[in-house]
Parts: sequence; structure tokens; C-alpha cells
Amino acid sequence: MAEMNMLHAINDALAIAMTADERMVVFGEDVGHFGGVFRATSGLQEKFGRDRCFNTPLTEQGIAGFANGLASNGMTAVAEIQFADYIFPAFDQIVNETAKFRYRSGNQFNVGGLTFRTPYGGGIAGGHYHSQSPEAYFTQTPGLKVVIPRNPEQAKGLLLASIRDPNPVIFFEPKRLYRASVGEVPAGDFEIEIGNADVVKTGSDITLLGWGAQMEILEKAASMAEIDGISCEIIDLRTLSPWDIETVATSVKKTGRLLINHEAPLTGGFAGEIAATIQEECFLHLESPISRVCGLDTPYPLILEKEYMPDELKTYEAIKASVNF
Repeated sequence: MAEMNMLHAINDALAIAMTADERMVVFGEDVGHFGGVFRATSGLQEKFGRDRCFNTPLTEQGIAGFANGLASNGMTAVAEIQFADYIFPAFDQIVNETAKFRYRSGNQFNVGGLTFRTPYGGGIAGGHYHSQSPEAYFTQTPGLKVVIPRNPEQAKGLLLASIRDPNPVIFFEPKRLYRASVGEVPAGDFEIEIGNADVVKTGSDITLLGWGAQMEILEKAASMAEIDGISCEIIDLRTLSPWDIETVATSVKKTGRLLINHEAPLTGGFAGEIAATIQEECFLHLESPISRVCGLDTPYPLILEKEYMPDELKTYEAIKASVNF
């Protein structure tokens, strides 16, 4: 075990994967000698050479199209989109080409070796162009997997699994945890299976569900609720597509209540899909309406960032309301 922050864990995962797979290349804006705007790719060009870790022009559509071409020819392509907010120019390439490559060719061709890495979310005073959480846009696209880690250990294991998955993966990294989240991480090569949620804490009164940076929020809210005698079960979804319905449903059947927390806006957020599915699976077990504590339906505000965030206080109030319904 070694103590790492999330950036070190991601960098370590990339280096391990590149060492094991000589077909793997890492590319994106400023990822080469500069090491990326957050330094996630620091040192990779020096270690593996300019042919395997290199800068691209500032064109996200071009990065995604180039990634599709590389992956369709058998390369293991790991493309960085510098901020998740700028993944939208690449949207057509990702949802119409990456996601459908295998299907449209009857598996004569595929881009299964493709991973998009991108930092998402707020908490760094980045304003409306550097703080968005666009994960839900991609969960409704068959052919893509969507993965979001909560801490350094999860980041390393899930990223290695994503790079080696035979399907294209979008790997969203919670940027406000890059240096803030520090923990023990297994040394060497290991993977965490994609598609399985993680029961972080067991409880009996209400299930709290989230992913990424919001897991810290849920843990703080649960500690506040437990002072009031409310026992919270906490689940990290980890993979949004495909998501682990069975683990969540099993928990809700036990607790009778579900609160979903995500930083993206409420309307059209992935919490809505979870709520619809769980009410189908657990209708006769529910003791109160499924609760959503999410970001606001507004462009991400710079000055009012703290008011926008679905923080532990909003979550704590929603927990009490659900239990006392």
C-alpha cells in the first residue's frame, strides 16, 4: 500500500497500463511535457516517449475522432478532454460513432480499446464553463460505459479496469478531489470491476446513493443524521452505465427509503432514472417518496457556488424529511 492523492493514483494507473500494453497511447490538450492542466499525465511523455503520450490541437471533436480511428485499428487509446464542460464539441463523435461502432459493423470493427478521461464537477470556483457535471447525457447512449470514482483507490482500480474493458468508457474524474482526497492505494496492478456498486456503510433506516465527490457529502450528512438516531446505509454507485440495480434495490427493500444525491441539475439528472427504476422494483417496500438532492436548474454560478451545491446540510434536511414522512 502507498499513500496517494487522486491525481497520483490516476497517473500511476496510466503508467501501469502503458507499461503492460505497448499499444496504449495517451493524448489530449497539454498532456505531454506539461502533464495536463491538473498534472494527471505528468512524467508519462518522459517515460514512454512522445509517440505514446502527446499533445493534440485544441479541438475536442478532433480528439474524439482521432481516438475512434486509433481504437478501430487495434490501439488502446486514452483520450483526455481537459474539462468535462468541453466534451460537447466531441458529443457527435462519441454518441454517434464511438457508441455505435461495434453495432453498425456487426462487430467486424469496434473501438473497445477507447477510454475518455475528463475532470467534472464544481468546488474549485471554476464558474459555468469549468464546473459542469454532464454524466447523464451519456448514460442514455447504448454502447458506452460511464464510470466515476470517489477516492484514490477507486480511481486507480476503476481506471485500469476501464482501459482494459472491451467497450468504450467515459471516465469522469471529480476534479475537486484531485488533491483533496488522499488515501491508501494498493501498489502495483489491480482492477475494480465495472458495473458493481459499493456499499460503503450499512444502515437500517434510509439508503443514501451517490457517486464521485458527492460521496463525501453523503458521509457527512449521515454522521449528522446519526446524532438524531437515524441509521443510514451509504452506497457508491461507481458505474452509472450499466448501473447496479440489484445492489440498490436490495438496500431499499431493507431500509424502505432512498435519497439520491448528485451535483448535476435536478431536471434530466441521472437520479430521475434511478428513482423510476427503484419505484418499479421496490414499490411495496417504500415508506416515503424517493428523494433527490441535486444541483439547481441553472447555469453553474460562480459567486453563488456554495448555494448551488447539494451539500451535507441540504442532504441532512432531506434525510429527516424522508424518515419523518
